[in-house]
Amino acid sequence: MQPESTDALFARFGPRYRWLATLTVMLGTVSAMLTTTSINVAMPDIMGAFGIGQDRVQWLSTGMLAAMTVGMLVNAWLIHSFGQRQTFVGAMSLFVGALALAGLSPNDTVLIFCRIVQGTVAGMLQPFAMYTIFRVFPAHQRGMAMGFFGLSVLLGPALGPVLGGVMIEHFNWRYIFYVGAPACIAAILLGSVFMPQREETGKRPRFDWIGFVLMTTAMACLLTGLSNGQREGWHSGFVLGLFAVAAIGGATFLWWELRIREPLVNLKVFGSLPFAAAAAVACIFGVGLFGSTYLVPLYVQTVQNFTPYAAGLLLMPAGVIMGITMPIAGYLSDRLSARSMIVAGLLCFGISSFWLAQVDANMAFWSIAWAVVISRIGLAIIKPSLNVAALRALTPELLSQGAGMINFARQLGGAFGVNLLSVTLDRRTFFHSDTLTATQTAGNSATTELLRNIQGLLAQSGVPEDLQAAGALNYLGRVIHTQAYTLGFRDSFLVVAVIFTLALIPACIMGRHAPARPAVSH
Repeated sequence: MQPESTDALFARFGPRYRWLATLTVMLGTVSAMLTTTSINVAMPDIMGAFGIGQDRVQWLSTGMLAAMTVGMLVNAWLIHSFGQRQTFVGAMSLFVGALALAGLSPNDTVLIFCRIVQGTVAGMLQPFAMYTIFRVFPAHQRGMAMGFFGLSVLLGPALGPVLGGVMIEHFNWRYIFYVGAPACIAAILLGSVFMPQREETGKRPRFDWIGFVLMTTAMACLLTGLSNGQREGWHSGFVLGLFAVAAIGGATFLWWELRIREPLVNLKVFGSLPFAAAAAVACIFGVGLFGSTYLVPLYVQTVQNFTPYAAGLLLMPAGVIMGITMPIAGYLSDRLSARSMIVAGLLCFGISSFWLAQVDANMAFWSIAWAVVISRIGLAIIKPSLNVAALRALTPELLSQGAGMINFARQLGGAFGVNLLSVTLDRRTFFHSDTLTATQTAGNSATTELLRNIQGLLAQSGVPEDLQAAGALNYLGRVIHTQAYTLGFRDSFLVVAVIFTLALIPACIMGRHAPARPAVSH
C-alpha cells in the first residue's frame, strides 16, 4: 500500500482538505499553547505547594519557553525523516503523557521536567503547522490561512490564564494540565487521517547531534546564569562561568553550523535581508507576548491581591477581541504591505506598554484590561503579515527551515524576555526599596505622622505599648515594599515599551509592497 501523500489526500477529500488539515494542526497547537500559558496564574499556588521562591518557580515558564525554541529546530529533520503524520501523532502522544505526569508531580523538579518536555513538543508544533499550511494553501490565500492559524498561537496566551484561573478556583492547580488532554487526543485521531505520510523516498537525513547539544548547552547556561544572577551575585564565579560557557557554546554552534553539510539550522535563511528583519521583529514579538502574559497576572495577584480566576478573567476581553481581529488581519495581509501592518501592530503594543508603565495599586480592573486589549490587537495585526513576509522571501528548499527559524526567533524572544523581565523586576524593586527607605528619616514629617497614626491605631486595638513602635515600623516596611514592587513593575513595562519602539527599525526594512497574487494551485 502506497503512503498517503498531500496530493493523494487532496484527491480523496477535495478542496476542503486544506481546511481539514488546518483544523488538525490548529487543534494540536491550541492545546499546547493553552497549557503553556495557563500556569502563569498558578505560580503563587505552586510556590506554596512546594515551598519554592520566584527564582525557582519562574523556570516553569522560562524552562518551557527555552525548550520550545529547541523543539522548533528539530521540526524540519523530523518531517523529512518520518513524515508529517508520524511526527504529529508521535509528538501529541508524548505531550499527553507529559500532561498526565505533570498533574501528578510529587515535587517541583518533576514538574519542571514535564514542562520542558511539553515545551519541546509545543515548539515543534508551531513550525509544523506553518509548514502544513504553506503546503496546502496557494500563495494568495496564505495570509488568510495564517490569520486563522494565528488564533491557535495567540489565543493560548490570552485564554490560557482564564482557564487556569477557573481550574484553580473550582479544583486546584494540578487540573490545569488535565484540561488540555481531550483536545490532544482529538488531534491525535484527526492527525491519523488528515496528515500525509512521509513523501521522500530517499535516505533519512542525518541529525546534527553536535549542533543540537551545543545550542542546548548555550541556552541552558545563559538562562541559568540570568535566573541565578540576583541570588548568587552578577560578578560571582558561578554566574560568570555560566555566561562564559554560553558564549563559547553559542560561538561554536555558529561555526559548526556553517561548516556541516546537513546543519540543524541552515543559516542561509539569514542571507535574505527581509527574512533577517522579520526574525528580529519576531524576537521582539516574543518578548512582548510572553513577557506581558507573565507580568500582568503576577502584578494583579501580588500587588492588587486578585484571585487566580480574576487574574485570568482580566485577559478574557483581550482574547475575544484578538479572536475577532486575527482573521481580519489575515485577510488584509494578502492585500496590504507587510511593513504597514507590522508597524501598526508595533505601535499598538508600544502604546499599551506605555499605558501599563503607569500602573499603581489602585488602577482600575478595566484600565488594565483595556491596556491588554490594545496590545493583543497589535499582536493580532503583526502575526499573519510577519509569517507571510518572512517565508515569502525564501526559496522552496529553505521553506521548512525558515518556518522553524521564524518561530524559533519568537520563542527565543519569549524565553529571554520572561527571564530578563523577571531580573529587571527584582533589580528595580530592590533599587526603589533602597531609595524609598533612605528617605524614611526622623526629619520626614510624612513618615513621622504615619508612624504616630499607626501607633495610635495599634493602641486602640489593645496592642501592648512596647510592641506598638515595632508594629508601626513593620507596617511602614510593608508599605515601602509594595510601593517599590509597583515601581519595579512600572519600569519593567517601560522596558517592553522601549523595545517595541526600537522594533520599528527592522520593521521598516521589510517589504514595502502589497503581495502579488499568483495563480491558484490545487
